[in-house]
Amino acid sequence: MSSNLNDFSVSNSWPVLTTTVGIFGLGYAGIPLARRVSESGMRVIGFDINEDRVRKLNQGTSPLKHISSDSIAEMRSRNFQATCDFALAAECDALIICVPTPLNKYREPDLSFIVATMEGIAPHLRKGQLLSLESTTWPGTTEEVLRPYVTGAGLVPGEDVFLVYSPEREDPGNPSFETRTIPKIVGGDTPQCLEAGIGLYGHFIDKVVPVSSSRAAEMVKLLENIYRSVNIGLANEMKVLADRMNLDIFEVVDAAATKPFGFTPFYPGPGIGGHCIPVDPFYLTWKAREFGLHTRFIELAGEINAGMPDYVVGRIISALNARSRSLAGARVLVVGIAYKRDVDDMRESPSVLVMERLREWGARLDYCDSNVPVFPRMREHDFDLRSVTLSPEMVAEYDAVVLLTDHSDVDYDMLRSHARLLVDTRGRYRGHNGDNLVRA
Repeated sequence: MSSNLNDFSVSNSWPVLTTTVGIFGLGYAGIPLARRVSESGMRVIGFDINEDRVRKLNQGTSPLKHISSDSIAEMRSRNFQATCDFALAAECDALIICVPTPLNKYREPDLSFIVATMEGIAPHLRKGQLLSLESTTWPGTTEEVLRPYVTGAGLVPGEDVFLVYSPEREDPGNPSFETRTIPKIVGGDTPQCLEAGIGLYGHFIDKVVPVSSSRAAEMVKLLENIYRSVNIGLANEMKVLADRMNLDIFEVVDAAATKPFGFTPFYPGPGIGGHCIPVDPFYLTWKAREFGLHTRFIELAGEINAGMPDYVVGRIISALNARSRSLAGARVLVVGIAYKRDVDDMRESPSVLVMERLREWGARLDYCDSNVPVFPRMREHDFDLRSVTLSPEMVAEYDAVVLLTDHSDVDYDMLRSHARLLVDTRGRYRGHNGDNLVRA
């Protein structure tokens, strides 16, 4: 193997062209990956512990809004099957783990899904397999958590089994990129592992970017998401200051973005959501303590972003008070509860936190989000609500309409024309003014 990480002669010892790929975790990362691997001609076995999800996938039904059921049916007609039976891992030449890595109640890393997956895989490990972790985690997880399962099975990484880390980079709802076109970071437990990882991912990803180790690859993923968290935190802090100065922060950011160098626009909002940005920075801050370091900059951004739902509620209270109306007993319509535009993903959505604060203050809540027709069952949040349908008459009945996620299928002109009080947290109404419009 060449010493140049950008120039590889892929070993023939790993059967790239005749591979059965097992993908563990059929969610927002696993399903798009399974679709792409299937398109490349490989057989795909998808593993998940959710029996209902497995049944629907085998019927050709998509559980994700941004992936059509036609796509799932096409996968099924080719070479894809979903299963809860981990014994089928023995049939797989490559095992790719895409399970969640949340935080526990102490805001510390929770690797229980990875551990449970490895417990299920371990009895079926065999020579010649490639094992890849894609879940976001702290640097050292592949080496310290996955490797012992491999060696415990009597297998040697780099000789019997190829062990790699390759972080997922999915961006649901982004039409500009797809799994195939997003460059893939790959780090190996050994040079031979890295070479095999490039052989696998290079078969169905346009560009593979090798790094020197699995630990480096794990750090890459954290840096990507912490970069976003820090810059969103800065934008949110600037938003609070701009509001105090009676300035429109979205106008300011848009103008700054015309600079052709030295500035990348980040926009504020009611908080941060999705699985990555609210969670991943804490994986690194937790690991940093092992090295005697306190990551103050990262944690400060997290504090600012975590405080935005309370800031939004404060702005709603002030706006209602200015209209001689208390939040207690007020009818409030929340528009958009998914964490980002035009997706159905509710993970860590700041909209839910805003809704909880409003409910604690005594507001009577409804929401509108065509992507989430029924408020889902969540571990930490409970709302017995269904999405309402917007109409001019219905909008006019609410004391406040709060725009939290700006989906593209909403009639924003109608909202502005008929809402008594319209609170915009997404800059949808930048450049507009009116007695009923408040920015938050």
